[in-house]
Amino acid sequence: MFAAMNGERTLTELDFSRLMLKSGQLPAELESSFEFPHLVASRDIPADVITMYSQVEIVDPLSHRRQKLTICYPGDAEPALGFISVLSPVGTSLLGLSVGATAHWRTPTGDLCTAQVTALLFQPEASGDYTT
Repeated sequence: MFAAMNGERTLTELDFSRLMLKSGQLPAELESSFEFPHLVASRDIPADVITMYSQVEIVDPLSHRRQKLTICYPGDAEPALGFISVLSPVGTSLLGLSVGATAHWRTPTGDLCTAQVTALLFQPEASGDYTT
């Protein structure tokens, strides 16, 4: 899977720990994307960084199509409702990016997709929720 981005990834220590819980290492879907993430305490995460359960607005630069997505764990994923698993190509490419960054990912058929993060509509930590 290809999940490049502009700039550094920033993750909360809690999100990183929870993603590693399964087997003591990051899931394969995330391993290459998060080889050297910048880790911060939940209280210290900048308000413009995508964390778990953040709702973001992305825009496709070619079609100008806007989407609102919430990054969640696989058990909570409901793509038709905009809840995207962190282990999906889209979820992996977005987690840890800041508003203004561009995410790149490949679809299961190999097509390259690009989207710019235009807004962070909700971030749990920015609203005082440091444990979700």
